[in-house]
Amino acid sequence: MIRRLSVGNGYGASGTGPDIGDSNLLKALKAADRALLEPHLERLSVDAGTVLVEAGDNVKYAYFPCGPTLVSFMVLLDDARGVETALVGREGAVGGIVSQGRLPAYARAMVQFSGPMLRIDALQLEAAKAQSATLRHFFARYADCLLAQVFQGVACNATHSIEQRTAKWLCAAIDRTGDHEVPLTQEQLAGMLGVGRSYVGRVIGAMKRRGTLETLRGRLRIKGLEELEGLSCGCNNLVRAHFDEVLAGVYPSDD
Repeated sequence: MIRRLSVGNGYGASGTGPDIGDSNLLKALKAADRALLEPHLERLSVDAGTVLVEAGDNVKYAYFPCGPTLVSFMVLLDDARGVETALVGREGAVGGIVSQGRLPAYARAMVQFSGPMLRIDALQLEAAKAQSATLRHFFARYADCLLAQVFQGVACNATHSIEQRTAKWLCAAIDRTGDHEVPLTQEQLAGMLGVGRSYVGRVIGAMKRRGTLETLRGRLRIKGLEELEGLSCGCNNLVRAHFDEVLAGVYPSDD
């Protein structure tokens, strides 16, 4: 179910909730740059299906997923379907990271996996970047990494099979969360991949017969990660390599 983010998603005045270190991206900032942002960060708890920003909305906040939280950028098609163009976890951010002020969003940003998140007002972020060239350059490098993911996704969708793309998406989710249980239905996965439910159903069925995964109510449990990686294309590895080159240490790892 799609829902808009409401004020009630906050953790409240107690200050409990995610810390700046729960975002790989924020954790990688220099201490002086973190100090510019930290007083303005608001803690949130978001549910799956929550829309952070809709296409055409003015972007009022930048959001930093923490822990297992995952957010998809979804491009809406003429028939009202939303197709995923990028997946963002604790390695990234959603919102006005490099734009100047509150510009309109091109795509919907929707929470796929519920969890904690930090956000900052876009104008406060701009004020912080005005004080620090290193902060501006850091977020520009992140924008380059996000664009690389989008470019790779376009190439992947054009050339790789549904089985490869399904395996790639599941591997990407595990990379970002560290959890081998993916809280997603086959119908939701098909929608994000932009293919029919029956196609994904056949792919998941074949993976079940191989013992790679099992289906549970409302989620998938990965039993053989190495097998899943073998079924996937190499697109995740290329995106990770670019992150490691441009923003070393930000992309999640098992280390």
